[in-house]
Amino acid sequence: MKPELRNWSGTYAFTAREVIAARTVDDVRRAVAGTDGTDGTDGTDGTASTDGGRVRAVGTRHSFHDLADNGATLVSVTGIAPEPVLDETARTVTVGAGTSYGTLAAWLTERGWALGAMGSLPHISIAGATATATHGSGTGNQVLSAAVAALEYVDADGELRHARRGDPDFNGLPVGLGAFGIVVRVTLDVQPGYLVRQDAYLGLSWDRVLSGLEEVMAAAYSVSLFTDWTGDKLQSAWVKRRVARADEAVPGQLFGAPRATGPVRLIDAPEDNLTPLGVAGPWSQRLPHFRFDANPSNGDEIQSEYFVARSDGPAALAAVRRLAPEVAPLLLVSEIRAVAADELWLSGAYGRDTLAIHFTWRNAPGPVDAVLPRVEAALAPFGARPHWGKVSHVTAGQLGRLFPRLADARALFGRLDPRGRFSNDRLERLGVRAPCGLQPQDYQAPRESRTVAGRWRVRAGWRARR
Repeated sequence: MKPELRNWSGTYAFTAREVIAARTVDDVRRAVAGTDGTDGTDGTDGTASTDGGRVRAVGTRHSFHDLADNGATLVSVTGIAPEPVLDETARTVTVGAGTSYGTLAAWLTERGWALGAMGSLPHISIAGATATATHGSGTGNQVLSAAVAALEYVDADGELRHARRGDPDFNGLPVGLGAFGIVVRVTLDVQPGYLVRQDAYLGLSWDRVLSGLEEVMAAAYSVSLFTDWTGDKLQSAWVKRRVARADEAVPGQLFGAPRATGPVRLIDAPEDNLTPLGVAGPWSQRLPHFRFDANPSNGDEIQSEYFVARSDGPAALAAVRRLAPEVAPLLLVSEIRAVAADELWLSGAYGRDTLAIHFTWRNAPGPVDAVLPRVEAALAPFGARPHWGKVSHVTAGQLGRLFPRLADARALFGRLDPRGRFSNDRLERLGVRAPCGLQPQDYQAPRESRTVAGRWRVRAGWRARR
């Protein structure tokens, strides 16, 4: 029996016929050009089945739908050695695109350097997180993609290309959705290392949040609000402060909410899976919510997220609260975060300071699918942009209005990949890629492989992981 490839939470089954496990950048080039260089000992004939057909990168599989799928050939870049290169003068680090943030963060911390932001999970790959505009929190912190200073990617002909901040149309590439090539190395901005103390405050009132949202979200370097949308109070506020000393004092209250003095849990995850509360430590071990050496989040979930202008935040939050009777029974937790504006064409925070409203749903696909249109209708008056890697019902027509540079991005991807080798059904459904010249037989898996129990050939020692 062939192994089944699923996303990180197990809620999406890939339809790809084969996965090529690249170990070097040249492996990626050969895979895209039409040969993977294997010797056939894995039961194949030693040539990739791309042959000019569709191919996409796959990383740590943290998307919740078919964004990284194509029914044909996937190339995994997570096996390429990180090989970080630190440039202290330029304040950048260049690293393998499939490297996890946790791996890079540990390497930087050892050398006294740091990233400005991280997502909740350090397990995610750098290329996947930046390609989908994943983010942390903080009114002064942009999406992770905004730290991308340069990219190296393999184009549709198997050639290695470079793009740098300041190049024409560069702002269309960091949040690139895998639509123009396979990114193999990424250059990120870095800064001197710093300490962070993380504290949880319990029972912050909704009235206080809605009457002074900007003040609440700007109360520290990073603020995350957790709620199930019911009642008059939120569950908790996770507050991450940059501190100069490990013994620096922090307030005992946050807008009337007391600081927790004991363990606090998130999403039913064991408390030992969480990064430490109440004591300062390296940025790399405090900015994420979950420890790199533990299972992240709940692990059996579906996620959705929407970005609204922060000025619309109070009204948007109030609109979701009115749906609490429908939302709460399906929810593990919701997280509310602030994100600073950027100029990346497909970023959820493009052109506006943003409030990100995140839903971690129970693994109940039917009921979640039924309630999402209600949530999206409530948020529609506020121009809510969906997270590219998470579940939504937003259509191509809506995206064209929500992302002002979508047409520019589509044109850019078309110029860089005119035959649509890196396109897929999802990108075309959403209007991110125009339908291209490849015929269905060039990239679709057989009908029997497009089921939840999809099957494919496994190449170069790759193994499925749940």
